[in-house]
Formats: sequence, C-alpha cells, structure tokens
Amino acid sequence: MTPREHEILEIIKTKPTIEQNELASMLGITRSSVAVHIANLQKKGYLIGRGYIINNGNYIVGIGAANVDVHGKSKKAINLHDSNPGHMNTSAGGVTRNVSENFARLGGNVKLITAVGNDVYADKIRNECISAGIDISHILKVEDHASSTYISVLDENGDMFVALSDMSVLQEMTVDFIHSKSSIIKGSRLITCDPALHPDVMEEILNLYSDTIPVFVDPVSCAYAETIVDFIGKFHTAKPNILETEILSGMKIKSKKDLYKAAEKILDKGLKRIFISLGADGCLYMDREGKHIERKLAPVEHMVNASGAGDAFMAAVIYSYINAFTLDKTIDYGLAAGIVAISHEKTINPNMSVSLIENILKERKI
Repeated sequence: MTPREHEILEIIKTKPTIEQNELASMLGITRSSVAVHIANLQKKGYLIGRGYIINNGNYIVGIGAANVDVHGKSKKAINLHDSNPGHMNTSAGGVTRNVSENFARLGGNVKLITAVGNDVYADKIRNECISAGIDISHILKVEDHASSTYISVLDENGDMFVALSDMSVLQEMTVDFIHSKSSIIKGSRLITCDPALHPDVMEEILNLYSDTIPVFVDPVSCAYAETIVDFIGKFHTAKPNILETEILSGMKIKSKKDLYKAAEKILDKGLKRIFISLGADGCLYMDREGKHIERKLAPVEHMVNASGAGDAFMAAVIYSYINAFTLDKTIDYGLAAGIVAISHEKTINPNMSVSLIENILKERKI
C-alpha cells in the first residue's frame, strides 16, 4: 500500500460512506486521482466490492514462487538435439503465485509474499497479479537480480517433455523478511506455500504459524520435495504426485497397495491430509482419521497444457477448505479445476470460476 492509499483507507475506516469528491477536497487532490487510489485498494484486497467495505482479515497468504512461464508445445513428436516447430506462449507463473491467482479467480481474497528482480519479467508478474485481484503490496524487489523463470517443453499431446527453472531470487527472502510480514501472516486464515523457498524460511514459517494457521504445500517436483522431507509432518495438507509421494515417504510405489502404504507413512509423520495426484486416474485422498477416497472425472478429449492442473487443483482445495465444503465436494472441485486448467494454453485459465467448475462437474462427474 502506498502512503496515499494508506491515508485514504484510514479516512474510509472512520467514514465508510464518504464521497470521492469529499475525499479529494480533504486531501487536496482531484476526484479522478481518488478514484484511481480506491481502485488500487480494491485490487489489492483492502476494500471489497463497489462500496467501501473494509477487508476484515478474511484472506489467505501465499508465500513462495512467482515467475514468468515460457511454454513451448511441439507440433509433432519431439526430435532431440534438433529444432522442433511448435507454438510458444508466455505468462506469469510460479506454483504459489498460480495457486493464488486461481484462488482469486474463484472469488477468494489472497495476499502474495514473494520476491522478484528489477527486470521486465517483474513488471509482467506484478501486472498479471493485479489483473487477477491478488494483493502484491508485500512483494520483495531484489535489485540487480533476475526474476524467476520457468521454461517447459510440451510434446504434441500437451504433456510435459522437460522443464527448467531458475528461482534463485526467492533465496533473497530471508527469515528476517518473513518476520517483517508477521502481522499480515498472523491475520490470515490459511497459508499456502511451496518448497522453492529456502529450507530455513520454510521451517521458520512452520515453527511460527503451523500450530494456529493451517499451512498447505505443493511439493512442486522431486528435487524440491526432498527439501521438505524432514518437516512434512508440520504441514496441514499436501498435494504431491506419485513421484513426489515416493520422495516424501521414502519408498518406491509399484502398486496400489504401495500407494496406500506410502500415503500412510507420510501421514504418520504428522501431516493431517494428503491429496495424491494420479494424473488421468484422478486423485487419492487420505487423512489421519483413516478416511480414504479415490475419485476421477470423465477425461477430457483434448488436453492443451498440463502444466497448471496441479496449481488449479490446490486452489480449489483451499477454496473448499475456506468455505467448509464436504470432503466429497472438495475432491470434486479440485478435479474439475484441474480440467479447467488443462483446457487453456496458458498456465492459468483466465476463465477459471466457480460456475465453470460446477458446469464441468455436471458434464464429467462419474
């Protein structure tokens, strides 16, 4: 929040029905300038809706990666060590940022804590976050450093062939920086994060907040999953795929029996709930209370981009938790959100909404 925005917000707190002309007169600025500041406060989540309704703390916090995604999809089977004709697109990405945007597009209120450099990619990340309704007033800008980037190559079917990421700027988010955001984090209903954070930062977040605020995590990849093995039990909810589940459980999964055993081993460490992504086969849910559910929806005929499915699933699970949905409805929403994601070329489907999820469930629920 800028100083002027803070000044306007404090006035609105004491006089919620104040007119923009009166605000302009009090501050010695034009009414159009007041309108711009109020629009920014609404985009950042401090004011809700058209009326001057103060945000009362009903928000979640995302702490983790925000980067620019560059996706390339091959038109034909990929030939290694050669140039392959394809289609390219660029969009803001990063697991925590993606989860945050999907959650915002579902109508949720989210504040993002991340780090960016001072390049054009940082501008793209900020602009796309603002457009989606994410509060970005807590982003750390790191001078003389590149913003995070993620490059993926998809095969002709839209499945990931290989990917490469550089998220080193996120290591500039120190424990002290997280401490400086304590008032924002303490006021949240839920924390969502990813292990691209420095392990010391991740562990500090868990030590400070996991006893009072549920912390959700997406392991992201096998390499990153290894960084949270020692404290996976401090999280409330995790959403790994099968390979990440092998890392977190310390065992190979060669059968459905192995899958259940691996999930149980992770839950025995203290994790409350686990949603294991099974790709086209849906999802396996298990929790410490002994519940287990396997579910899938009717598959889509054509997948455009598989990259954002897991992020959309997690966002829908968080949305379901915040709104106290039943477990069955939570899983359905997660699976349907994943289908929304894979139906668009960008990492985030700009059409993501509750109504679209409901429509998919009507069409594809088995």
